[in-house]
Amino acid sequence: MSDVVALARRFPPGFLFGTATAAYQIEGGHDADGKGPSIWDTFCGRPGAISTGETGDIACDHYHRWREDVALMKALGLSAYRLSISWPRVLPTGSGTANEAGLAFYDRLVDELLAGGIRPFVTLYHWDLPQALQDKGGWAAREIVDRFGAYADLVARRLGDRVKDWMTLNEPEVVAYAGHYVGVHAPGLRDFATGVLASHHLLLAHRAAATAIRAAHPAARIGIALNLSHCEPATDSADDADAARRQDGYLNRWFLDPLFGRGYPKDMVALYAPYFDRAGELDRYDGRLDFVGVNYYTRRLAVAGDGPLRSKRVEREGAERTAIGWEVHPASLRKVLLRVHSDYAPREMFVTENGAAYDDVVDGDRVDDPARVSFLSRHFAAAADAIRDGAPLAGYFIWTLMDNFEWAHGTSKRFGIVHTDYRTQRRRIKSSGYWYRDLIAAHRTAKVPTGAA
Repeated sequence: MSDVVALARRFPPGFLFGTATAAYQIEGGHDADGKGPSIWDTFCGRPGAISTGETGDIACDHYHRWREDVALMKALGLSAYRLSISWPRVLPTGSGTANEAGLAFYDRLVDELLAGGIRPFVTLYHWDLPQALQDKGGWAAREIVDRFGAYADLVARRLGDRVKDWMTLNEPEVVAYAGHYVGVHAPGLRDFATGVLASHHLLLAHRAAATAIRAAHPAARIGIALNLSHCEPATDSADDADAARRQDGYLNRWFLDPLFGRGYPKDMVALYAPYFDRAGELDRYDGRLDFVGVNYYTRRLAVAGDGPLRSKRVEREGAERTAIGWEVHPASLRKVLLRVHSDYAPREMFVTENGAAYDDVVDGDRVDDPARVSFLSRHFAAAADAIRDGAPLAGYFIWTLMDNFEWAHGTSKRFGIVHTDYRTQRRRIKSSGYWYRDLIAAHRTAKVPTGAA
């Protein structure tokens, strides 16, 4: 307990401790009360797309069990909760007439959070595009920008009297490339040029949504959640250093530079020239961000290779890994936070996702996950180091509240600090959840020494 207290004292007063989830991964109710199909509903029906052959039709049944889940958040002592809106739940075809039942669900959820003293952070897009819009080209079609702006306007006008903190998009790099180039996420396309074009439309859509939210509620705070990694060469060779620079451009700078008014990075524009010729459309673009969300899971090691990036990722032999195979590297979280702070100077930052999949030990009512406790404690310490060194970090959202439908892995990978029994839908707080509860409680009662971080 003394270690938890010491760690808690390193975070400033008012620091937000939360968890994050995504609508498709927890809600279920895939066709309830007028909800339309999403690209993930379609993708899950493709043979072999999901490793376990499952769908998100039920997931954690949060659509029906939301009161129970908010009660869990209160039991953990959360001060904030990051949720996403299901676009096809509120606009079944992506545009046109709104679904009142879908909007009312989020009304109730937001009200319950606020009644419990939990600050909602709302993400407008966490990957579940209405299938009707995909049928018209999805993120590869310019029309999507206006559709997303109109959707943002609808949700902001409905919830913006209570929700102050908004994220337009979650991980546009994953949307663009996992979905349109590598094909392991919906909609399952495999074309690099389409991926680059999708990334461009996602950035334009961010601006359209930010404009719409501010028009509806001028005091709203606008952010975006980017999956960022520290990229470094696997060897000392100049070729591998160049490969790491290209990985950094692809993953980090391609999104951060334009969001901070710099346009696309010139080296990446040159690299993408055979695939993309619309870079000039962002020359005077500014993301107008009030905060940046950083989703961090692992670092990237690069060597020279083939393909559009002339680079490939490699793994460090003998490194500590999670059950999903990602290297555990807390020091790189500090590096990412300080790099964003020094290079872009955002007003405020949040860790909007960080967590790990492990094979938990279930023993009756106990669910022990010491590996996750170790992972989280080391990453929170790295975040505290970044705050000490000047990063304007104001909150931390663990991924995730409860085990859920983990995209192409189905329910086989568990990230939650609450265990989900998918057969009975019983929730049980894991050891990591109790650790987090203790950290939050210690922070609320801690007296932070002057000059400490």
